[in-house]
Amino acid sequence: MITVDNKWKAAGYVTEPVPEGVDMKAEIRRMCKEKNAVIMAHYYTEGEIQDIADFVGDSLALAQQAARTDADIIVMCGVHFMGETNKILCPGKKVLVPDLNATCSLAESCPAKEFGEFVKAHPSHTVISYVNTTAAIKALTDIVVTSGNAMQIVNSLPKDEKIVFGPDRNLGNYINSVTGRQMVLWNGACHVHEKFSLERILELKAAHPDAKILVHPECKGPVVKVADKVGSTAALLKFSQEDSAKEFIVATESGILHKMQQACPEKTFIPAPPDDSTCACNECNYMKLITMQKLYNCLKYEWPEIEVEKEVAEKAVKCINRMLELSK
Repeated sequence: MITVDNKWKAAGYVTEPVPEGVDMKAEIRRMCKEKNAVIMAHYYTEGEIQDIADFVGDSLALAQQAARTDADIIVMCGVHFMGETNKILCPGKKVLVPDLNATCSLAESCPAKEFGEFVKAHPSHTVISYVNTTAAIKALTDIVVTSGNAMQIVNSLPKDEKIVFGPDRNLGNYINSVTGRQMVLWNGACHVHEKFSLERILELKAAHPDAKILVHPECKGPVVKVADKVGSTAALLKFSQEDSAKEFIVATESGILHKMQQACPEKTFIPAPPDDSTCACNECNYMKLITMQKLYNCLKYEWPEIEVEKEVAEKAVKCINRMLELSK
């Protein structure tokens, strides 16, 4: 294999231009077959990335798929913590992420040292962490959850169990409000879901009175309260397919609209706007760092590769496996 140039390492991805005349899509599929590689993509990536992937899903589905794949190489088209989760579940496989700069604002809002001190300050509490966290946070966690299974897993625990929940305060507040729990919440949030504007959503609703409002539970409480459906990206996608409404206002990262429109071309999907009046939709700038050129070079050079320290991985895999067992 060609040695990765130091300048690429500094960039966090291979910057080499794709040769003129190369059919990137055909070459990506050829390399996948040749190298026994599988491409996984999150719903928030660009549409062309989703279209070329072997599997597209939310965080739970991607973790489940990684746990059972027989590929030698997993290319995770998403953010860094997703690659770490795949590596933790598949330590013997090579896990690649096309751009190491694709981090997550929610994961970054929860540094391991500070969270460790927070956990110590609440002894005898079960620690539940959202999957949108680093491997180091998962190593401090009893059970990891996703937005798709968080409610189910919290409800599976005794009513009087003391719980620390992190890092998303909005998801934690939503679970507390529905279940009556009093989980102790870490003060973190996603920069995309924090920015949705209730006022602008209500303006859209006034203009489209028959539209259903779909909201991710990482959004602030006032936005969640006006929703016709609150759920993970997968749950919102399913609802949009099964509900009879013809229009939907979607308050989550706009990448999900690609799958929604593919599944229901006869329906209209309107991205909920952020509080910035110059923007029509809300995007994760980190997810959008994953491009076709980076995916092509990632497969070609088998880099950047995700590594997780053995000791951290051995601790982190326990809480992920517990989630997978409870989600069956």
